[in-house]
Amino acid sequence: MVLGIVIFLVAYALIVSEKMDKTIPSMLGAAAMVIFGVAGFPELLTKIDLNVLGLLIGMMVIVNIMSTTGAFEWVAVKIARQTRGNGVLVMLEFMVATAVISAFMDNVTTIILMAPVTILITQLLSLPTVPFLILEAIFSNIGGTATLIGDPPNILIGASCNLSFNSFLLNLGPVVLIIMVVSLLVVLFVQRKQLKTSKEAVEQVAMTEPSRAILHPKRLTRALIVFAIVLLGFFFSRLIDIEPGLIAIAGAFVMALACGVEVPHMLEKVEWSTIMFFCGLFMMVGALEEKHVFSTLGQYMVDLTKGNFALTMMIILWGGALLSAIIDNIPLVIAMIPLIKSIIPVFAKQMGIEGMEEAISLQVAQPLFWALALGACLGGNGTLIGASANVVISQIARKNNYPLSFKRFTMYGFPMMLLSLVISSVYLYLRYIR
Repeated sequence: MVLGIVIFLVAYALIVSEKMDKTIPSMLGAAAMVIFGVAGFPELLTKIDLNVLGLLIGMMVIVNIMSTTGAFEWVAVKIARQTRGNGVLVMLEFMVATAVISAFMDNVTTIILMAPVTILITQLLSLPTVPFLILEAIFSNIGGTATLIGDPPNILIGASCNLSFNSFLLNLGPVVLIIMVVSLLVVLFVQRKQLKTSKEAVEQVAMTEPSRAILHPKRLTRALIVFAIVLLGFFFSRLIDIEPGLIAIAGAFVMALACGVEVPHMLEKVEWSTIMFFCGLFMMVGALEEKHVFSTLGQYMVDLTKGNFALTMMIILWGGALLSAIIDNIPLVIAMIPLIKSIIPVFAKQMGIEGMEEAISLQVAQPLFWALALGACLGGNGTLIGASANVVISQIARKNNYPLSFKRFTMYGFPMMLLSLVISSVYLYLRYIR
């Protein structure tokens, strides 16, 4: 266990230092886990989330095919004209749209769709691109917290605890809405001076004609039809029992066929360094999971409360968030779910409802799982590698010559994470304790 933690911390330090491409320490860290006997290579291969990789590869291909039609330029010009070049309105629209879409679609998918339009509109209006991209990742994580399908940790919690879509929306929706509104007000206040657009940029936007941005109308029509089918597949993926990753991959090849795009050219557009980074990260975290690092940390956190329900809930919220800021939240949630289930009988006995399974589920378990969901999802905003959406946005920024460092993301994300956790703490206490 100790050796695994040391290897992970060394790799993490190299990633944070940004002295090299973060894919290198990620893959070397995974290799070190095998070489030094922390975990076997076949075991670590099973820790790679193929659904996440499939979703990433598929959506990268889909977005790149659609970008050849001029669709994103059309959207950017439309928004610029509709807001009359007002930087505050542009940021408001983009952040709200990102959060709302993320509530009903995977965060990574939302980011891959929104980022190209964001880059184009900030270039068009001479607005700072990097802050827009960072805040989009942050708001995608906030919005994804609200529903069962918005973020992978919520899917895991819902499936293992038999919690419905409506349960998530009713219990997490209100606090996510509050967090989103407060975060927007803070962001607009802090960024207000950077959101001023020049008179020349506004005049240029007024003279633009959106329809001229469309380069291949027939290809766009075909691409939109396939894309609509893919989105429907995402929305009903749980109902039809098909993983979003498979839907994205299949949709990408169907779109390539429909739009006449050659497969080698299509695959060249995939950010393979991002894919390899995720593979290494999944393997390193998987090795720690095999050595029961997360369950040990979770048990230690819960032991600190000495049977105090409110304190236990707060430790799950804050502990889960701080851990999610530095490691992937999926294995963390997988480790925490059985831990929380194991301590439910203790609190049930205190409340005099021992042996009543339905009552235990409703009165005891749910607040603890809502705390876990909030901590795991919102904690991802703490650092650049805290959530998949953050990593993807950094790679898109780099590809478009907008370097996004670990330090700069953390300067935006960590304060936003703390703000959202304070609001969540107050909400959980007032709703479930007081």
